[in-house]
Amino acid sequence: MSTLTFWKPGTAGPGSTLDRATEEEGNVVQSAPSQGSLSIQAQRERLPIWKHRQKLLHCVEKYGVTIVVGQTGSGKTTQLPQYLLESGWASEGNVIACTQPRRVAATSVAIRVAAEVGTLLGDEVGYTIRFEDVSDKERTRICYMTDGMLFRETLIDPLLSRYSVIMIDEAHERSLYTDLLLGVLKKIRRKRPSLRLIVSSATLDARSFLEYFTSGTHPDEATIVSLEGRMFPVEVAYLQEPAPDYVRKAVEVAWNINLQHGAGDILIFLTGREEIERCLEELTELIPTLPRGATQIIPLALHAGLSTEEQLRVFNVTERGTRKVIAATNIAEASVTIDGVKFVVDSGFVKIRTYNPTTFLASLSTVPVSQASAIQRAGRAGRTSPGICYRLYPESVFASLPTSTPPEITRTDVTTPILQLKSLGIDDLMKFEWDGLLTPIGERVAECPIEVNIARMLFASKDFNCGEEILTIAAMVSIQDAFVIPEGAPGAIAELERRKFTADEGDHLTLLNGTCYLCLTVDCLRSIAYNAFTKYAHALNFRAMSRAVSIRSQLKKYMIRFNLPLHSCEGDAKRLRQVSDGTYRSVKGNKTLYVHPTSVLFTRKPRTGWIVFHEVEETKRTQIRILSEIEPDWLLDYGHKYQHRHAAD
Repeated sequence: MSTLTFWKPGTAGPGSTLDRATEEEGNVVQSAPSQGSLSIQAQRERLPIWKHRQKLLHCVEKYGVTIVVGQTGSGKTTQLPQYLLESGWASEGNVIACTQPRRVAATSVAIRVAAEVGTLLGDEVGYTIRFEDVSDKERTRICYMTDGMLFRETLIDPLLSRYSVIMIDEAHERSLYTDLLLGVLKKIRRKRPSLRLIVSSATLDARSFLEYFTSGTHPDEATIVSLEGRMFPVEVAYLQEPAPDYVRKAVEVAWNINLQHGAGDILIFLTGREEIERCLEELTELIPTLPRGATQIIPLALHAGLSTEEQLRVFNVTERGTRKVIAATNIAEASVTIDGVKFVVDSGFVKIRTYNPTTFLASLSTVPVSQASAIQRAGRAGRTSPGICYRLYPESVFASLPTSTPPEITRTDVTTPILQLKSLGIDDLMKFEWDGLLTPIGERVAECPIEVNIARMLFASKDFNCGEEILTIAAMVSIQDAFVIPEGAPGAIAELERRKFTADEGDHLTLLNGTCYLCLTVDCLRSIAYNAFTKYAHALNFRAMSRAVSIRSQLKKYMIRFNLPLHSCEGDAKRLRQVSDGTYRSVKGNKTLYVHPTSVLFTRKPRTGWIVFHEVEETKRTQIRILSEIEPDWLLDYGHKYQHRHAAD
């Protein structure tokens, strides 16, 4: 590995290495004793939020809305719900809810709080995320959940009557459902003044939130509480020149950190699964060359495509003489605190989803991070001890970054949220006039916990008598990495394994071919276990398939509830390919689209020349995923259902 040249901003130039905490990341100078040497109660009392306990409880009692501002590490996410529990807010069957923008945060925090409360996870403390409910309707008193799950719950109980306090955490991330929840909860407060709201964030324009909640209400409706955060000094280093390949540079930096620095885990921020896998593969190839006596590396991934079990591995404590190197997306920027991280490697990029309402195309675009996100990432290195953040770009680039990331609601397709809001009877959305009422199908689609286009596909299946197969496909497009190349297998063998499933008509039928066991119950699947899948094919990802079984089982309940027939098309592929939602289609003349390499149509041209696709990803070029061939004549039969008749050639 070559020597990296980082420099210290504000000095004469190269030759120096690091800049000490030039950013607003706190300036606590007292180090902490080992967490393992303290009891759980002692650890709780050491958190900065502890001395604000009585003040917080007083504000929750007196005000309808308490806005809590505190740096990462202050303890607000884990402690505040416990303070409320200990003060009786969960008595008489009431529940305290705490929402998170991401599922890994909801699960990891729930595990920690359950341990602190001294209860089994899913009993007094639980969590609820999409397709996974680890809570008990009768016994759970503190429930962590994604913001989308709580929003969906308003469709069943518009007043959220079982909750006494609802805490909206990480509000600064401005996720779509966090923004919508704040609007809905303000309305609920008018009907249920006994409901208490807590809006919490590491970086939040508290004054604007205060004005929002007091506008049109009593001035004493809301108050602000500022917490003293606990953040250790973080040194920040920049590259002299931009890295042409930041993934390779991240590997190089992590490798040198391991050789040159003492104990401490490494957290690398990349943009997505493919970059993460490449990073860890390159790092793994280097491990055999580690010098004798060097710290051993444990490569780990953290991204939304992993199962809950796989995500939670990053929280495992490392043994002496080892260090974790965690390659993660921006999922690790906030909420998730990985103890032991002392070094952060920031690529400076993030992948965000954007939506073009003109073309009806949603795409994933890789863009530079905002300054706020860069500061959050650096702060990960100073969570439990002093640390270092290596930014893989020059300081001049940081100065040119946008101040913050645009709110998700400004760059996403809001079709599903609009359906849900209208289902609640809210017709005036964001001061725009929205006419009309939901159709009966619209009301049902709004309840399904999947994208609206996939839900519509389920409802359309009854017209083609293929409910069983469409149910399976809907489950399969909800997971990632259904097919895997056997470890160590030559390329030719891997390709032969994939061909066992390949359908000439495209990816949707290929996914169906790989799921012969999805019709089995989960219990049967467990008894068959891994060998059943490997006997059928070596290229199936058992964990991903198990999750697909669970999702299919839950979606089947919705089909039964809405009296959708579960007939089989009995091998008639034409019927399946006709059940298309038509949402993600474009004309070749409008934009050049490239088939993603993972598609079975990557190396072959559809016979008809027409396809529909499920997903768009923006990298160096626009790529489309999960394709199926369609017949041109079908556009005459079904094209009138769409406002714009687009198709991809």
